[in-house]
Amino acid sequence: MKEIIPVACDHAGYELKQKVMAFVESKGFEVKDFGTFSTESCDYPDYAHQLGSAIEKGEYKRGIVICGSGNGVQMTVNKYPHVRCALCWNTEIAQLGRQHNDCNVVSLPARFIDEKTALEIVDLFLNTPFEGGRHQRRVEKISHLL
Repeated sequence: MKEIIPVACDHAGYELKQKVMAFVESKGFEVKDFGTFSTESCDYPDYAHQLGSAIEKGEYKRGIVICGSGNGVQMTVNKYPHVRCALCWNTEIAQLGRQHNDCNVVSLPARFIDEKTALEIVDLFLNTPFEGGRHQRRVEKISHLL
């Protein structure tokens, strides 16, 4: 059974989302599109909350969110205790987000990265393993409520 990767965006991320979804499918995954479904102005939390909630409930293991800066969607999905979303604007950040932080959602800033960089980030997100070890105890502390 193919892993399903959910994707969500706002209007600023719509065009990049279409390219990301095609890339993810070309790598052998299925895609669940949480929207938005056009470049018409919309509110990013409406779509990011759907993805964050689905990850939180265990419906999906990992996902991708996209907006103009990447910040709004990242802040929204990180409200869910079991989501660890990394805002990635280059490949090194993406690789470290997986290796050291076990990020299970990646956020792409559509207005600040080109398509090539976005797809390289997604590829690293999908294929880089978590290192565990000393990083495991740190990751376990992220969702710990004080």
